[in-house]
Amino acid sequence: MYAMGVRTVISVDGAVPNVEAAKAAGLRYIHLPIGYNGFDQERRLQLLRATRDAMNDGGVYMHCHHGKHRSAGAAAAVAAGLGWMTPQQGVARMKVSGTSPSYEGLYACANDSTVIGAEVIDRVPAEFPEVWKPATFVHQMVEIDEAADQLKLIEKAGWLSPKDHPDLVPAAEAARLVDHLRDAAAGERAKKEPAEFATMLLASMHEAQRLEGLLARSPTDSATATAAFKVVVASCKDCHAKYRD
Repeated sequence: MYAMGVRTVISVDGAVPNVEAAKAAGLRYIHLPIGYNGFDQERRLQLLRATRDAMNDGGVYMHCHHGKHRSAGAAAAVAAGLGWMTPQQGVARMKVSGTSPSYEGLYACANDSTVIGAEVIDRVPAEFPEVWKPATFVHQMVEIDEAADQLKLIEKAGWLSPKDHPDLVPAAEAARLVDHLRDAAAGERAKKEPAEFATMLLASMHEAQRLEGLLARSPTDSATATAAFKVVVASCKDCHAKYRD
């Protein structure tokens, strides 16, 4: 990556970046996580300033876990916001990258982008973290429970966005579950427990990833998705029985 002229990696993934490995390779990390359902105006402006300023030192690589969903959405929104391409061109590049059409919020963030003036971007604080401060374990569990509840509503709707909750995107909710399980497994609480605790969290994360993959396909095989979701729920219950209940 360094040989390609990249000097800064902007991670929009939920996972904690390996900052030391990046430094050893001559790269700087900026960590500004976004969701599969998109991001707000505050995060948009932060991404714009971070990218614009980092370009003074060399190339910028937008990173996420899969390399084609969140990073592509953020890159498209940034490119349109800085006037490097039109929103339509940004959306087209997302499709080339393989961004799933299930992540409507990411496409909306790119499609709704408008050019932001330098005077607005300059008002954004210029200091960005190498590692975004993770949520507390309790907050992560709340988010996991909420994502699971949303997936139950989606399951009842035949693994489609419920009519009374059109904002719920099946694959995005599963991806949210994956992110929080991954973060919890790498967090402070996991470090204080026996190694099995993190192992169980990661096992649940991998099952949630499988569900995410199933829900990103069109059409979704409802029976297979339901079976996969049951495995996710069961893995969470197993962990609760030993470390919570």
